[in-house]
Amino acid sequence: MTYTINRMFEDTEFDAIDARTREALADQGFGVLTEIDVKATMKKKLEIEMPAYRILGACNPKLAHQAIGFEPRVGAMLPCNVILRQVDGGVEVSAVDPVASMQAIENDDLTAIAREVRDLLTKAIDAI
Repeated sequence: MTYTINRMFEDTEFDAIDARTREALADQGFGVLTEIDVKATMKKKLEIEMPAYRILGACNPKLAHQAIGFEPRVGAMLPCNVILRQVDGGVEVSAVDPVASMQAIENDDLTAIAREVRDLLTKAIDAI
């Protein structure tokens, strides 16, 4: 089983894909709670140059609330990370597959929510 939902965008600007990703996530009920500019962090902390790489911490509040209700410690696995990374020829967007990431938790109610989140993330990635 793969652990991410992926889509490649050829010959596209990184910031344009970032904006489209945020819009597609919002359309599916996700907000971006956190943002990590990995490229800038690696430059600052390690003086290493790397291609653009950004991690967006996306959260659907309604589904997160339900998940926490079924499994209070699941917050350690939230929010759902979506990465944008510059690759040869374009930008790749990858979202965590919540079903794969929740496999260690034996809770059927949580698995059902993870499937719903995966479906919404897939729709968002497809809509970019």
